[in-house]
Amino acid sequence: MVNASANTQSCVIGTVKGPGENGNQYLFITSDNRQVKIGEFVYYQVPAPGSRAGENSLRILGKISDRRLSDHLPDRIFADTEISPEAIAALIGFSHPNPEIYEVTVDVIGYFDSALGFINPRLTPDPGAKVSIVDDETLLNVINKKQPGEIGSAHVGSLLLRPNGAVPVALDVKELVSTHMAILAGTGSGKSYTAGVLIEEFLQPYNRAAVLIFDPHGEYGTLSEMRGHPKFQGEDGYAPDVRILTPNDITIRISSLDYYDVLTLLPEMSDRQQSILNKAFRILHRHKRGEYRWNVDDLIAAVNEADTAEDDEGNLKIGSSAPAISWKLERFANSPYFHQTNHLAPKDLFVPGRVTVLQMNEISQEEQQVICAAVLRQSYLARINTEKDKISEGDENYLPYPVFTLVEEAHRFAPASEPSRCKAILRTILSEGRKFGLGVGLITQRPGKLDSDVLSQCMSQFLMRIVNPVDQESLKYGVEAAGRDLLKELPSLTKGQVIISGACVNTPVLCQVRQRLTKHGGETLNAPSEWQKHFQPARVRSQTIDRAPVAAKAKTKILRGISLE
Repeated sequence: MVNASANTQSCVIGTVKGPGENGNQYLFITSDNRQVKIGEFVYYQVPAPGSRAGENSLRILGKISDRRLSDHLPDRIFADTEISPEAIAALIGFSHPNPEIYEVTVDVIGYFDSALGFINPRLTPDPGAKVSIVDDETLLNVINKKQPGEIGSAHVGSLLLRPNGAVPVALDVKELVSTHMAILAGTGSGKSYTAGVLIEEFLQPYNRAAVLIFDPHGEYGTLSEMRGHPKFQGEDGYAPDVRILTPNDITIRISSLDYYDVLTLLPEMSDRQQSILNKAFRILHRHKRGEYRWNVDDLIAAVNEADTAEDDEGNLKIGSSAPAISWKLERFANSPYFHQTNHLAPKDLFVPGRVTVLQMNEISQEEQQVICAAVLRQSYLARINTEKDKISEGDENYLPYPVFTLVEEAHRFAPASEPSRCKAILRTILSEGRKFGLGVGLITQRPGKLDSDVLSQCMSQFLMRIVNPVDQESLKYGVEAAGRDLLKELPSLTKGQVIISGACVNTPVLCQVRQRLTKHGGETLNAPSEWQKHFQPARVRSQTIDRAPVAAKAKTKILRGISLE
């Protein structure tokens, strides 16, 4: 609920000086240093095309991108701390309360049309035109494609430059999940927290999404608190379902893997062995035409066939590579995550109103790569075949609704300069998944290490504090919608502050992420506190450990009570 007393009303803050460096900028002069913040929204008025003077006017919105002192007291006055600048200002004739004058640069956005969005009429302001701050109510309507609580909306926070909660920021979920999104932030900036807020919104009664999360660190288990939470209950009895799959629950059928998946999992394969294995897969598919299930014994038989040749006397003889490959395949068959028959099918992973979390924190990186690639590939094919009526309702791959997949630590799965099992399928889904209702969200703390083709396909971006120069530079080319002026703000953002840009909002905004309704699972351990426990007597240490869960629950209850009031 917006506090009316805190609303920022439209007020004149300056006067247009003239055009800026390019045709889409103008300069205005002001003495109000408090309101001319980088990213703040202002407007000037011009007559609407075809209207008479004084009848109809358009508010041409713009965003402050730069400011500098234009006229001020001499520096020597400030150098002497014994001299009062105010007294000197009055002595030399500066009677205005704010003697400093600022020249402010504004990038024009345009006027807002409810059907078409922002339209830039290319009507520059005349020198002397008045510049005003945009009021809260107007911003609420022109920033958000959806209003908070509306079907298809995601209320993630409020506009950072206004009083907390004055201008709620609600994103368009349709655009988020169909045109893909990326959350890019440095360590400790709140990227996983922000992702948790988005998942909470996706599972609200006004969305009821089908979501899958690849969770390499086991941070999203706390989403199970959505079960029974009053804030997620629908009037029709809807309640979100949360399915947490630990490494012991993850099984991928071996026949769903392709040649490159298996090659990734086999150790130290020579060039000849790789060639034999590749040929074996072609033989296997020829023998199993029309069937998509096979086992390791079938593959070993195909390997033996691929490495069999006639000797000089016309006798068939198996080469030396087949036994070595067979031994490696037999070891691979003992993997706890790849099974002859058991399988996590798409219909098991995706259900509207459910979030499924694949916790992979105990699985090796190579196995994570293959699991992710296999699940994404089968989900993509499931959506294609369902949309084209190639499979019926009883099939395990039948997916008659759009789905969304969130990939944590995306730079592991689609690295910029290293081979990766997931990179190819991610590129395919990001470029073509929109047509078939398969959306992807990527989260990374190292955007500079994320494949540029993958990043450029994410049409909605969440940018949080990033200090690394290499990562900052990569964003200039991979994230075009945010604007260079807002990208300059990245190092100064604090935890929970985010730049949102792209297809999910009408114009890029600085946002303060709202408080989560469920507990955040990615909190940093308090190392000094844990060290102190080591020196406590065993009895006291045991009591401290026993009380910890109770204290944590009490703290969560208090925080939740504050957030729900």
